Amino acid sequence: MRKTAFPILAIVSIAAALAAPASHAEIAASAEETQPLSAGVAAPSFTARNGDGSDFVFDPGALERPAMLIFYRGGWCPYCNSHLAELRHVVPELEQRGMDVYFLSADSPANLSSALKGEAEGLDYTLLSDARLGAAEAFGLAFRVPDEYYRQAKQYGIDLEEASGETHHALPVPAVYVIDADGAIRFAHSEPDYTQRLGNDELRAAVDNLLEGGSGAGDA
Repeated sequence: MRKTAFPILAIVSIAAALAAPASHAEIAASAEETQPLSAGVAAPSFTARNGDGSDFVFDPGALERPAMLIFYRGGWCPYCNSHLAELRHVVPELEQRGMDVYFLSADSPANLSSALKGEAEGLDYTLLSDARLGAAEAFGLAFRVPDEYYRQAKQYGIDLEEASGETHHALPVPAVYVIDADGAIRFAHSEPDYTQRLGNDELRAAVDNLLEGGSGAGDA
């Protein structure tokens, strides 16, 4: 019996490791060095916060509908504001088609809505604070902001510590994840260059593949 026990346990352990989401619980030294999760693996669970400071628990094993997670740097970022404003043309459509769409940033709960400017101001989105980077780290998106960037941003009136309520000087790489109702990542896109964002047509195509019975998972 002892001769067979180890191989059986080893097989069980390997199967469990393949089923579990990869661990990326660390902050990369730069946006280019992040290791975002790819499509085809189980989505990790995480806890973020709502605008009132209450916990929002994302449990991929208990989803009632497919979910889309959109990571952005913060409302202080003009590229993020432009992207969120553009998404108003597609997010209501995706929600009507059966998707839950969540926006996560490094802004503190108090700054989630107030930080948005221009056409992004007042949009009816589900905004979540990931100021403690639990979600960004779990998905392999968190990176450390260079000291020089932090100082320059502060000179232009952008205080990352004030925006997040934290002192980690870290941000998420902008990213989009589509997760099916079984908790598997079906589509993944991340971009270290924060000036580049996924377009509405690409989001529609990712959701089309999921909702219309596509069996494949892909990265963009």
